Parts: sequence; structure tokens; C-alpha cells
Amino acid sequence: MITVNNLDVQFGKRILFQDVNLKFTPGNCYGIIGANGAGKSTLLKIISQQMDPTRGTVALGPGERLSVLSQDHFAFDEYTVLDTVLMGYTELWEVMTEKNALYEKPDFSDADGIRVSELEEKFAEMEGWNAESDAASLLSGLGISEELHYNLMKDLSGKQKVRILLARALFGQPDNLLLDEPTNDLDLETVMWLENYLSNFENTVLVVSHDRHFLDSVCTHTVDIDFGKLQMFAGNYSFWYESSQLALRQQQQQNKKAEEKKKELEEFIRRFSANVAKSKQTTSRKKMIEKLNIEEIKPSSRRYPGILFTPNREPGNQILEVKGLAKSVDGKVLFQDLNFNVEKDDKIVFLSRDPRAMTALFQIINGEEKADAGTFQWGQTITTTYLPVDNSDYFNSDYNLIEWLTQFSPDTNEVFLKGFLGRMLFSGEELLKKVSVLSGGEKMRCMISRMMLTDANVLILDTPTNHLDLESIQAFNNTLRTFKGNILFSSHDHEFIQTVSNRIIELTPNGIIDKMMDYDDYITDPIVADLRQKFYQ
Repeated sequence: MITVNNLDVQFGKRILFQDVNLKFTPGNCYGIIGANGAGKSTLLKIISQQMDPTRGTVALGPGERLSVLSQDHFAFDEYTVLDTVLMGYTELWEVMTEKNALYEKPDFSDADGIRVSELEEKFAEMEGWNAESDAASLLSGLGISEELHYNLMKDLSGKQKVRILLARALFGQPDNLLLDEPTNDLDLETVMWLENYLSNFENTVLVVSHDRHFLDSVCTHTVDIDFGKLQMFAGNYSFWYESSQLALRQQQQQNKKAEEKKKELEEFIRRFSANVAKSKQTTSRKKMIEKLNIEEIKPSSRRYPGILFTPNREPGNQILEVKGLAKSVDGKVLFQDLNFNVEKDDKIVFLSRDPRAMTALFQIINGEEKADAGTFQWGQTITTTYLPVDNSDYFNSDYNLIEWLTQFSPDTNEVFLKGFLGRMLFSGEELLKKVSVLSGGEKMRCMISRMMLTDANVLILDTPTNHLDLESIQAFNNTLRTFKGNILFSSHDHEFIQTVSNRIIELTPNGIIDKMMDYDDYITDPIVADLRQKFYQ
């Protein structure tokens, strides 16, 4: 249990939040949401005592242990993978270290024997004899194979380190668990494993994430940081988003009678409760439905970018034909003998266990890379626009935002450009910022702006939600659902895939799986599972 009393956080004259009084209880998972800069990560740092508040206190239950997902990928470089995980349970690791040091002493004394006996008792109480097998099981679940468990951390890739640090945080069933962006750099299968793990976790979890499906799957409560306050309510992210939008609409309809508003609120709660009851989400086990109270939710102060794609012409019947494409990188086959046709209205998500496969395919059909073999042909009515996974080459200049966007705009009038950038949440002095110093999220909004100006009827998107906040992801997602053209994309965002795609093509070294089906059905289909096992052998 975590108790927060009279918490204030202020930086200079800026008040981040104040008068925070919250209690986080066992058996629940709390999703911390808020606009960029609202203080989500700051709250976790204060709870974990990495930062001091301006005022107030944070207390754990008596004798409880707190575990935090480390963001330092180099802190454990000189330790083995298994030891890094074991060190996540500090008290157990200290007992193990002291016990082993005593056993290794050449002049083992009677006093040492008494101390070892004490340590062995503590070791048994903490189930130390199962520690290595438990740690190995966590690592395997997170995709770290057994042959890597005794390698040094410094010899592993950044993506592997992310998984190991996550295993470290989970190890030993901590009483309180703080996770800041735990799904970053995880593939979809590993995210599903983590969702299942946290769904069965009986202690207290606080999580910050931009992955909406993850928040919906694991969270029993949402803590919204807005208006300089923290408000907690029962329900997941989707409930918060839909109810805040409803609250905004009702605020805008000032003339609506109180009785009509009440009926609308009651109908919303009934509809949401029915959806939760029918879903696979775990939130129902915490009796979330009985506690829903939309009247506590105010319209959000968050701003959503105005993302809108308007094709300059409707695509014809011939979109894209791919014949016999093959590509290898560093001697590894990404795909070969790739054959498919894109049909009108297709919105295709491309999947692979190796993300380089999607990037290579998109670069080939965009004319930036050459295939090892095969051909592709776009239809005569097709215009494309491409969002690459690495956009760094677009920002190596001293241009400000207006100058940068002028390169891509048919209308170079400054009033038009300022208005366009304003829709994408850039205004005032921000317009004069050098593009080279923009954040990852700001660069993505610039790239989306560039795409919008092309009026293309085919969008090629390589992991488009990278670096975007929840508001931008939601706005991007909403516009793609109604886009009147074709979309070819890859993504790690479950909700994005489920709500945008109507066709799935999985690229493997030994063939493709091509299915017209929902993503939720795809990942549970036994026929697909058999095909994946066959093609990845």
C-alpha cells in the first residue's frame, strides 16, 4: 500500500500539482495519465524517493518493499543477466552475497558459522532456494533465452536490456511496483505476456504508459493529472477518454436540461459497463463496474492535434502489386518470394518478429532501397506519402518550424503555415524554434504535418506512434479509421492495429501469412499459430 499525504510539487514559480492525498491499495493497478510535462514521471520519482517533494509525505505499509523499473541501461553492465535480476530483490541479494562470502572464507570461524545459520534462515524465509529458477522463468517469459542468462549485461543489445530490467523490477513479488513506460521496445507477444502477468499480480502497481490497450488491459483505476491536481477514479483509460469527451460535449451544450444530461450519463455508464463485462479485460475482477462515477470527471484541459488526411483523388482499382520481393540484411533473410496485391480499401498492418523486415519493405516500395530480387508496381492513380521510423535526416538544418514546413507546402503564405502548425499544437515562440532541437514527439508532429500536405491517397507508416503522447496517438488513430484511401503500416500499438487494420500480412524468412481478419482474432487463431510456428522454424 502507498499513502500520499498533502503532496505539493513546485519548480520555481511553476506549480506542478498540489494538495495531493491518495491511497494506492493492494490488488489494484493504477494508470497514471496526463499531458506531456504534467508530472507523471515526477510522481513516480517522488514515491520511489528519487526526488523530494516541495511539501508532504509518501509512506509504504509496514515492512513493505517497493520495486522500480530502472531507466539506466548501463548501471549493471558488469553483472550477469541473472545476477541483475536477482539484485532487484535487494534484501535477498544482500543475504546471498554475505552468505556466499562467508562460505568462501579460508578461515571459517565459529562466529561465521553462527552468522551463516542466521543468514540461511532468512534465505529460506525469502524462498531463496527458488530465486534463480524464478528469475530464469521471468527472463524466459520476457523473451531472454536461457543461453543468455550468464552473459554480461554489457554484451547485450538495448532492447534486451529493457526486458532484463523489467524482469528485475518484477522479481520477488514486490509489495509495490512502479513502472514507467514498461512496454517501450517490447514486441507485441511480450507485451501480451506482461499484460497477463500484471493481471494476476495481487499487490499494488502504478504504471505510466502511452499504450492504450496495455492500460485498458491491466488498470483497475486511472489517476488523471490535470488542472494541477491528481484525481483518481475507478476505470481504465478508455473509460476516462470516453467520459471526458462526454463531459466536454455536455459543457459545450450549456442549454441542455439537467435531466437530459443525467440520462445521457446513466446511458453511458450502462453501455460502458456492458462492454467491460463482455470483454477479456481483467478490470472486471476488481468490481470496477460498481464504482464507475462519471460525475467526478471534468472535461480535460488536454489539447488534441488536428490531424486530417484528405486524398486529392480516389484510388483506382490497381493499388500495388508485389512480385517475388526478397531482402536480406547482414546475411539474415528478412523475407523472400514476397507476393501480394493491395486491393481498394485495404488497410494493411505488416508484422514480423524482426522489425527490420517492415522497414526494409517500406523503404523498397518507397524507392529508397533496392530489393535483392523481385518487383513492385504502383497503380497509375496512386500518390503515396511515407512516415519513416527514423526521421533524423529531415531535421539536420537550422530552419525554424515555419521555414521547415515551407519546403513541403504548396502554399508558402506565412499565415497559412502558422495556422497549419497551430492545428498541430505549435504556436507563439515555438514557431521560431530550430527543428534540430525539437523533441521526438514534436518531430513526429512535424512529419505528420508534412504528410498531410501531400494529399496522398496511400499512407505508408513505419511504427507511427513512436514518441507520440496519448493525445496525439488518439487523434492519429481516429483519423486513420475514417481515411478514404489505403494504409500500409507497422506498429507495436495493439489498439492502433485493432482499430485501423482490416488485413494482416506477417513477413517471415520462409513465407508470409496473409489474413483478412481483426488483430484480436489473429493473435488467438490456432491456424495462424501453427503457420507462425512453421514459418519461423
